[in-house]
Amino acid sequence: MTPQVSKTFVGPVVWVAACALIDADGRVLVTQRPKGKDHAGLWEFPGGKIEPGESPEETLVRELYEELSVEPCLDCLEPLTFASHAYPDFHLIMPTYVCRQWDGFVRPTEGQATKWAWAEDIVRLPLVPADIPLAQQLAARLPKGRRFLR
Repeated sequence: MTPQVSKTFVGPVVWVAACALIDADGRVLVTQRPKGKDHAGLWEFPGGKIEPGESPEETLVRELYEELSVEPCLDCLEPLTFASHAYPDFHLIMPTYVCRQWDGFVRPTEGQATKWAWAEDIVRLPLVPADIPLAQQLAARLPKGRRFLR
């Protein structure tokens, strides 16, 4: 017997990779969508569309350099989870990684605001819809940030 699967969406699938950069204190970097882009003003984890021929890890190395001027190595990207989210005109699949080591300093290059925040605080930010479950996963898995304060 074949299981019944409901089809709630018919449209293109868009693959995007995202990364939770975690600093030495355990804070996570989020970026704010700039004016003129979909979901402007909402917060998200950095990343971008996976180009043909790219792995998600290669996408993150490219996107983090282009967007934030930081260079993670492929071996520094640790798989965390993925998101599957239906938007009105496409379905997003987003593998998400954690990175705790990179070269360079965060310098946004696309006019986006950035914020280092404790994982449990990120879930209270106005987030891009697909990033909400990712923020919840991080908050559940990372130690509470306040204990890192000295």
